[in-house]
Amino acid sequence: MIYITGDTHGRFERIENFCQMNSTSKDDIMIILGDAGINFSGPMYDSVKKKLLEELPITIFSIHGNHEQRPYTIDGYEEKQWHGGTVYVEEEYPSLLFAKDGEIFDLDGKKTIVMGGAYSIDKAIRIAYGWGWWEDEQPSEEIKAYVEEQLEAGKDVILEIEIQGALKVKEKFPDTLLLFVTPPSAEELKNRLIGRGTETMDVIESRLARAVEEAEGIESYDYLVVNDVLEDCVEEVHQIIQNEHYRVNRNESAIQEMRNELKAFSK
Repeated sequence: MIYITGDTHGRFERIENFCQMNSTSKDDIMIILGDAGINFSGPMYDSVKKKLLEELPITIFSIHGNHEQRPYTIDGYEEKQWHGGTVYVEEEYPSLLFAKDGEIFDLDGKKTIVMGGAYSIDKAIRIAYGWGWWEDEQPSEEIKAYVEEQLEAGKDVILEIEIQGALKVKEKFPDTLLLFVTPPSAEELKNRLIGRGTETMDVIESRLARAVEEAEGIESYDYLVVNDVLEDCVEEVHQIIQNEHYRVNRNESAIQEMRNELKAFSK
């Protein structure tokens, strides 16, 4: 079974509880889509978190967030093939996998390309408090170029990026599909941020202020998706992407080929 969760920021109580409640095994996969916080505090502290996660009856598959040191910059990580794509893994923690950006993974019969990283609105706070911050939190030009190659090959690429980045992608690739994913209410957004128990009030207030700014640009998106129940939200996103494949303007080559074949019959 494949499960998906959002930011954990180095706090894994809910994953531990989830495993106990659902009697999971190492064959099950938990995708952390966002800031995992596994490589954030330095080797001495991070090793404690890694040992805890490795002992859980589940496989962790992390997509790079923006509060995380990239694995390929850390000694001990090696590349290996997993579900059709490349992941970074440490020999001591074989069940803690980090996706390599731009790779295509086959998960439960569905192929998807991953790309992580984002601009950190709390950069100044993290530096002021002496917390980790890294220059490569945003995708490099090399990573972007690799993903663009996949796009040109006709692959679906899902990016989790803030509004300015989304609009830049749309400008460069006009066929880009923009989905604005939001909690059911502003109150719920605030409760979720506070409920994590992983961020200071300064960071929470910054994120809420950022949400106000991003809401002003909703009209630039193609779809509005309400994330009330996670499983329903994931299915809705999947259906939107699948339906987009059938749009006439996305099938011009197939349409022209059909016309040519029909014309050949009429001769």
